[in-house]
Amino acid sequence: MKQYLNLINEVLTDGERREDRTRTGTISKFGVQQRYDLRNGFPLLTTKKVFYKAIFHEILWFIKGDTNIKYLVDNDVKIWNEWPYKNFKESIDYKGETLQEFVNKIKEDQNFADQYGDLGPVYGKQWRNFFGIDQFKLLIEGIKNNPYSRRHIVSAWNPAEVGDMLLPPCHSMWQVYVSKDGWLDLQLYQRSGDIFLGVPFNIASYALLMVLIAKECNLKPRFFIHTIGDAHIYLNHMDQIEIQLKREVMPLCQIKINSNKSIYDISFEDIEVINYKSHGKLIGEVAV
Repeated sequence: MKQYLNLINEVLTDGERREDRTRTGTISKFGVQQRYDLRNGFPLLTTKKVFYKAIFHEILWFIKGDTNIKYLVDNDVKIWNEWPYKNFKESIDYKGETLQEFVNKIKEDQNFADQYGDLGPVYGKQWRNFFGIDQFKLLIEGIKNNPYSRRHIVSAWNPAEVGDMLLPPCHSMWQVYVSKDGWLDLQLYQRSGDIFLGVPFNIASYALLMVLIAKECNLKPRFFIHTIGDAHIYLNHMDQIEIQLKREVMPLCQIKINSNKSIYDISFEDIEVINYKSHGKLIGEVAV
């Protein structure tokens, strides 16, 4: 995707070096935006191989209102493991377990998962139970019954509960727009974006969300607009970033939902990715 490479170049050109919470160091620019047209293909990054299984399971996890990593762990999705593990290491029950041993306990022991697998009131909780309000359900109903409203908004940023979250929401709110001729657009505001590790996931995640909402509401997905506050490249990802800049962009894949289930019942097996081609995977350490 050329837009993603444009984002990298914009941050490298206009950004500033900054210290950060993780003490890794970043190059950061505040206030960037890219637009992805889903009519040209599904925006799954091609300059490195993306583990889209994790992306798809995560968005389904959000929609169900879940906040415990056990569902993700059971489906071999590792993207949230570090934060509850860090929390576990600070508990009296920690006996030197490695991250993998912690994950095995989550998978094998429901009581342990209940105690140490929960992330606090993160995305799923806010989407489906924001002080008793099911924002996601209201959004779907609103699109169906009043499509041209300017109030199709879901917020994951709840100041009253941010302190109880193991990781405050990076993709903090999103808004949907319905055109007169039946197209659905979605804009995400992301307060913080890790360009190498997180942003490719976020792009594909909310693009899939668009596809699912459009199908549920009998619309066609069009523009995903991605607005990021602090867009940053961690200094320990610079080598991987430079490799991507040298790689040729490949044609985008397509995505198909092979089910007439409601959006609340769609499963991973119902989602098909067609003709995904990419360069090889690139590994980078997550900053916790």
